[in-house]
Amino acid sequence: MHRVGLAVWLCSFGLVAARADEPPVIPVGADAYLQWDQWPLQRIGVRAYMRSTYDRKGGNEGADASHFLYQERENFNVTLDVEGRGVLYFARYNHWHGSPWTYEVDGVPHVIRETSTADPDHPAPGSVFLPEPAFVKPLVWTWADTKGADLSWTPIAFDRSFRMAYGRTHYGTGYYIYHLYPPGVKLSRELHPWSLEKSPPPAVLELIDRAGTDLAPAGRDGLTEDHGRLHLRDGQPAALAMLNGPTTVRAVEFSVPKAEAHAFGRARLRATWDGRNAPSIDAPIALFFGAGTLYNREHKEFLVKAFPVHVRSDPERVHLACYFPMPFFKSARFELVGEDGLTVSDVRWSIRHEKYEGPANHVGYFHASYVDHPHPTAGEDLTLLDTRRVEGGGDWSGSFVGTSFIFSHDADLTTLEGDPRFYFDDSKTPQAQGTGTEEWGGGGDYWGGRNMTLPFAGHPTGAKDAKTAAAPEDRIESAYRFLLADLMPFGRNATITLEHGGTNESTQHYETVAYWYGLPAPSLVPTDVLEIGDDASEKAHAYQSPDASAPVEIVSRYERGVDHVKGREVFPAHAERGRSTKGTSEFTLKLDPANLGVLLRRTLDYSYPNQRAEVEVADLGTDGQAVGPWRNAGIWYLSGSNTCYYSNPKGETAPTQPVEQTSNRRFRDDEFLVPHDLTRGRSAIRVRVRFTPVPRSLLPGRPAVETAWSEIRYTAYSYVLPAFDSPR
Repeated sequence: MHRVGLAVWLCSFGLVAARADEPPVIPVGADAYLQWDQWPLQRIGVRAYMRSTYDRKGGNEGADASHFLYQERENFNVTLDVEGRGVLYFARYNHWHGSPWTYEVDGVPHVIRETSTADPDHPAPGSVFLPEPAFVKPLVWTWADTKGADLSWTPIAFDRSFRMAYGRTHYGTGYYIYHLYPPGVKLSRELHPWSLEKSPPPAVLELIDRAGTDLAPAGRDGLTEDHGRLHLRDGQPAALAMLNGPTTVRAVEFSVPKAEAHAFGRARLRATWDGRNAPSIDAPIALFFGAGTLYNREHKEFLVKAFPVHVRSDPERVHLACYFPMPFFKSARFELVGEDGLTVSDVRWSIRHEKYEGPANHVGYFHASYVDHPHPTAGEDLTLLDTRRVEGGGDWSGSFVGTSFIFSHDADLTTLEGDPRFYFDDSKTPQAQGTGTEEWGGGGDYWGGRNMTLPFAGHPTGAKDAKTAAAPEDRIESAYRFLLADLMPFGRNATITLEHGGTNESTQHYETVAYWYGLPAPSLVPTDVLEIGDDASEKAHAYQSPDASAPVEIVSRYERGVDHVKGREVFPAHAERGRSTKGTSEFTLKLDPANLGVLLRRTLDYSYPNQRAEVEVADLGTDGQAVGPWRNAGIWYLSGSNTCYYSNPKGETAPTQPVEQTSNRRFRDDEFLVPHDLTRGRSAIRVRVRFTPVPRSLLPGRPAVETAWSEIRYTAYSYVLPAFDSPR
């Protein structure tokens, strides 16, 4: 297994020295788990997306279930349709609803069922995914363990395309996280298309089964331990370790007497890296370790048994452990701050660490950003993290890796209808859009009011309702979600938001921690913008599109939450100008010559369905036109449109009942990754986008809807190595 502290990276083809002027090798597939100690690694050139069956109108219709892109036949209702090379790292369904599911990998269909599919009116106890060898614990869990959801973290690799289709539509809810990798990006292993015959490597299963155990045991080669005991006094800060770098912290552990656990849970943990002006970890102890409170109603051994953190009790003490790798380069200061009026008499702590020898710009600082939301604003998502506003703001590059959050202090589970929405690198469309808060936390149907804890998701605290709460602390409802293989990279900024209630109407008191890695330097920099329909911009970029329409003004919105709350307009419509074409568009874009590839973002009119184009790139001549051969950059495809269909029949096996729906959100930002071998060393490129229509109807028997390639704006971002040196 690799260590972040090593200067060599073992790839499938041998040993490669890590250099500060070259991008790091990215763990993929099984390596995304096995190389978990590379959690802090910069994923330069990789994009992550979370798609779902959410209500396209911004509401909560059917609890955000059963909204489909298109139907090919009665038992093939498509929820996800992607072209490119990538890996589906996570899929979540409510119980067995929607099963059988078809995973179409590079055009080859594979049918997956859950045990209860055969007789859904009589669910099978101890149900599993079928065929079972391909979907096994602890990568896969069903409703029997999760208290409401079927979850799969099994990596599903594809080389050209991936589609997911539901065989039934009753309560067909789900969300899915996948990564896309452009040609040329350095991966830890070759990606081979997945099939049902492939079983997860035993080493992956054994690793995740270690959740709740010591992942960085004392005495391991290379590890040094600092430890001590202290008395945490009323509201006073208490210093723990002051470490020297370059170092990676591998374990942070505490234990306290059981009788004082509640008071300790309300203290704060702070960690400051390299003498920065503000701590990067600053969060309540309980929430940092995955629980809203350390109150343990059922006296379970594990209150939290997650992979990166756990909370364990023995007859005398409560033990808390965190194994997120935390690299730094000069110094690290850890401290505890007690809450006013509370003391803890015997806090025992240990911090284990090892030398870090890799380049400083290959990793990110670990952050746990806490926000208190005592009075949510009606109609507006809660902001859990905006990297432009932390530690002095500016650009940050890294990865979003999870949340721990309290969603009620009064045992109110109805607020769980709120959707997660995550925005990366200036996008106005969320690259991640979920279906609900308990779904994000790995559950379904509010977990039936029960608690559960899994390696990457859980609902560890909170009673079924206020009446059955055994103590005031038992009314604190919390959940966690950790991202490892399915982490979400960003190169410039990240905004993590959560809807409070199905339409942002809840008044519950939230508290949230966002976990992320980041360096205060970008790995993605904007280098050019082409405004379609603007004469000066089109001329400056030598824009040519012979078959394009005349510029048209469109007044609409982006996809977000509800437009109006109690008569107040939350997301007003605005105007954009753009064109559409059924032919070819060409234009020039400026780049950073030191680029490691390019992210091309297009703002478009999403009323045109299934927009697909072949993208080619050529070098730029002195006359502003293409020189040399046009080289293939890949397929740019955006499935669906702002028109979908909703089918949620009452009967589990009832035929589909599709109802066509068109939302008032036509604006969308979409992305395409241009391989670095077509862009590196170039200060500008010529881009050609050739529309390749997809003859597809929304529903069988209907004529295919007329479509076109929509262009409102193209923005070029160049991937670069973060300009970050080790602090001296």
